[in-house]
Amino acid sequence: MSVSDGSSVFVAADGATTGLPSRALLWLFGSFAILLTPQLDRLPIWLIAACLVLAGWRGAAQFGHVRLPGRWLRTGIMLVLVAVYIATVQGRFTVDTAASFFVLAVGLKWLETRTVRDFYVLFFILAYLGTVNFLFHQEIHWSLINILAVALLLVGLQIINAPDLPGSVKAGWKRLGLMLLKTLPIVVLLFVFFPRMEPLWSVPLVSGQARTGISDTMRPGDISNLAQSSERAFRATFGGEIPAYRDRYWRGLILDYLDGETWRQSDSDPFQRPGRVAMDGGVGELESGQYDVLLEPTDQRWAFALEGSRAVSSNVIEESDELFRFRRPADTSVRYRLAREDASTQAREFLTYEQRRRYLQLPATGNPRAREFARELRSQYGDVELVRALLTRFREEPYFYTLRPPAMGENGIDNLLFDSQRGFCAHYAGATTFLLRSAGIPARVVVGYQGGAPGAGGDYLIVRQYDAHAWVEVWISDRGWVRIDPTAAIAPSRIESGLRDAVAEEGSFLEDNWASPQRYADIALVQWASLQLDRINYQWQRWIVGYQGQTQMNLMSRLPGGFGMRELGYLTAGIVGFGLLIAGLVSAWQIRRGGSRDAFLRIIGGWHHLSARAGVPVRVGETPTTLAARLAKAEPAVAESARLFAHSINSHYYSDGSSAGRDRELKRLRRLLQTMKKQLRRRHSTMGKRS
Repeated sequence: MSVSDGSSVFVAADGATTGLPSRALLWLFGSFAILLTPQLDRLPIWLIAACLVLAGWRGAAQFGHVRLPGRWLRTGIMLVLVAVYIATVQGRFTVDTAASFFVLAVGLKWLETRTVRDFYVLFFILAYLGTVNFLFHQEIHWSLINILAVALLLVGLQIINAPDLPGSVKAGWKRLGLMLLKTLPIVVLLFVFFPRMEPLWSVPLVSGQARTGISDTMRPGDISNLAQSSERAFRATFGGEIPAYRDRYWRGLILDYLDGETWRQSDSDPFQRPGRVAMDGGVGELESGQYDVLLEPTDQRWAFALEGSRAVSSNVIEESDELFRFRRPADTSVRYRLAREDASTQAREFLTYEQRRRYLQLPATGNPRAREFARELRSQYGDVELVRALLTRFREEPYFYTLRPPAMGENGIDNLLFDSQRGFCAHYAGATTFLLRSAGIPARVVVGYQGGAPGAGGDYLIVRQYDAHAWVEVWISDRGWVRIDPTAAIAPSRIESGLRDAVAEEGSFLEDNWASPQRYADIALVQWASLQLDRINYQWQRWIVGYQGQTQMNLMSRLPGGFGMRELGYLTAGIVGFGLLIAGLVSAWQIRRGGSRDAFLRIIGGWHHLSARAGVPVRVGETPTTLAARLAKAEPAVAESARLFAHSINSHYYSDGSSAGRDRELKRLRRLLQTMKKQLRRRHSTMGKRS
């Protein structure tokens, strides 16, 4: 049943009586719903549904529609849901699975929220859930959503502590705003100056979670499927001129073993014990020839780099074949720095017998027409001439570049080269490597990205998943590994300007992704808004989320005298001490003012001040009516207003005490006080003119 204080009192199934302010509980419900939003993309559907049902059950019980379950039923529900969870995770234990279990625990906690104490426990649990969200999403819009959820929690906390306070919701938001204004300067100073030290340990965030991106295998249709995604792969900022579109080949990994129709790595990455991937790759200002890459989470170890690059930051490792790796999978956004070198200065390599055998590997059978065609080319040309002849064939014969390739079936390379002649980059790269190896020329498939569109203002490049690309590197004895790209021969526009132009006639660009802003290139407003949002998030990632140890030290080195870790510690202690001193002085001043926070007392104080200025100081123990009479005698111009003001004060003290009645009296008192001020100013102005 409902009671006057806004609480709902009911009896649970086990006989326990509970009473919580319904308004406070509603704020918690809203906060919980918002806090679930950032995790919708990773939580299983059954877990989301279970949390919503459990919270809804608690809400229905609050208003007397159902009973809360008793102890035995609650235990049964918990055991069933935990069993389902264990079956779902299948023995994996990572930060990701632990966070999912925590969400389940929050859902179960709703059924135990019976008293004010339970409310406080749930409050702190939900606040912690907000911090857990930052493990998976650190973009600015998700940060604002988390802040909103925490604000709802704080408003609910104020309501449960003062359920009878008139206008408690409005007052709660006002107090939150004032608290933010008071603490924001200290928070900003601590963020900038507090020493950023590396964590002592870390564990992988996720394990086996599916993400959009390039994998370590390539089947004929894989990259064409990836081309229908507009998700960001990474952003790149250059310390000089941005390379031309046709030169933006971002190498990721090499696939050198053909297993049936699947290309894969012959040597997979060895086991890596858990380590750290430093999020901060900043090493000072970008110099000419250098570039920063801000990589989105991939859960893979490989980093993407332009041809002819070397590592500059320490959080990325350069391996053989101009490939770059992290020490463990990148489960969060990672910023690293590379530098481009002149290709003529790079050392020439020599293929060992084992390497030559690896790059000539082919299945024992399959695609007989392609093998025969390669033997014919071999009989007519040397290595370089054979490569040129093959690219000329792709350029001059009716081969088509398409996002809608037909099914290849058995002997897919034969079908592509001699029958359908329609395919995507992965098809042509795989077929070209097959032909070259059949002709006795070492070759390998390289996968990564090609291209990248300018961000807002043209300050950086945005590389998206639809820029994923596959090409070929062929071994030329006096030149080393040389890139050849059959796609450039078949569809030059793909390499010169991007996928959109290459398939414009076909109309297949992002045809399965109708909600992507990149699909609507002809709508200027949509593109502008998308780029501006991306720029905001990019700067947020670089300078807020990525504000780590090295970046902080680079900033501090610009201050006069230079700052090291010790100086930062002293400065941080000074900032905290100064903040505490200011807070103490403000508190002391407010205590000295006494009840000035009360709106009614502030109005009374204003009236007393007005009377004193009119030569009618307030006497000890004087009633409002007596003070109004003396003020009317000294200043006849305000006689009627003073009388009404005193009457309103008496009405305020002796009213029915309802919130609406008090609010009306306060508004009337403010109007009357302003009227008396105007009347006195008008009278004094008139007297001044007469004199």
